[in-house]
Amino acid sequence: MIHRPRRLRRNPALRALVRETRLTPDDFVLPLFACPGNGVRREISSMPGVFNLSVDEIASEASAAYDVGVRSIILFGLPESKDELASGAYAEDGIVQRAIRAVRRCAPELIIIADTCLCEYTSHGHCGVVRGGEVLNDESLELIARTAASQAAAGADLVAPSAMMDGQVGAIREALDDSGFENTAIMSYAVKYASAFYGPFREAAQSAPEFGDRRAYQMDPPNAREAMREAELDYSEGADILMVKPATVYLDVLKMVRDRFDLPLAAYHVSGEYALIKAAAQKGWIDEERVMMETLTSIKRAGADIILTYYAREAIRALNASATS
Repeated sequence: MIHRPRRLRRNPALRALVRETRLTPDDFVLPLFACPGNGVRREISSMPGVFNLSVDEIASEASAAYDVGVRSIILFGLPESKDELASGAYAEDGIVQRAIRAVRRCAPELIIIADTCLCEYTSHGHCGVVRGGEVLNDESLELIARTAASQAAAGADLVAPSAMMDGQVGAIREALDDSGFENTAIMSYAVKYASAFYGPFREAAQSAPEFGDRRAYQMDPPNAREAMREAELDYSEGADILMVKPATVYLDVLKMVRDRFDLPLAAYHVSGEYALIKAAAQKGWIDEERVMMETLTSIKRAGADIILTYYAREAIRALNASATS
């Protein structure tokens, strides 16, 4: 007998009928960057199509994204001022807290995730308390937990700790429960590598470290088995969703986490991964939409239930266009 797999590839309808991995609009989370001011819409040079947005503009952007089909966003903040203890991260009137309230007013059905970290708010640019040139783990937990509780009080549906401090999920869960936010979920950056693909984000969030780097607390890229330990710890501390970051260059790790844990799994298609596609497309070297969709499909095929991507709107438009063609 001659097997002919091509029989099921002959036309678009047959290919769609047997397709194993399907993207849907509900898969995507759109990252947005809130900054001080009014009427501010400042494009990030290394991330074409992505902007720093003042609170009024971020509310409009979130509402417009919802109208396109985006159902979830994650908010990052650029404060008016920074200090050693990241006070802007947990202030009641902090930039992300104001953005959460503004988005809630204009798009009440939108799922709002708050990135829970200190690096955007510290004068030294690290993700915790620094003393003697060292990032102190346990002293940072209190501030991270205060930040999560403040974000929940502002109306965030989920908080997303990204500092990679040991014990941060447990500290946040305790703080949320003690503050009456037992229904606020935690999406943990459980497996976050010290990646060079974060470069454009540093510009977007103005969060480059003043000294050194983050390799003492973010994961070493060659390690995969260690990722299972990190995910296991966050799972045991009460994380509701696990995340792998970056996405495409760690698809093997994403698959390992998917096979090991039954929690919902997210993957962050990060700034550098987005910028590479954008740059090649601007040169005319690739078909941007096809590469975008192929990339996002690979992330879901590896096991992600949720994909954080700056391409969320474009991907949803492409899916909708495909559905109506």
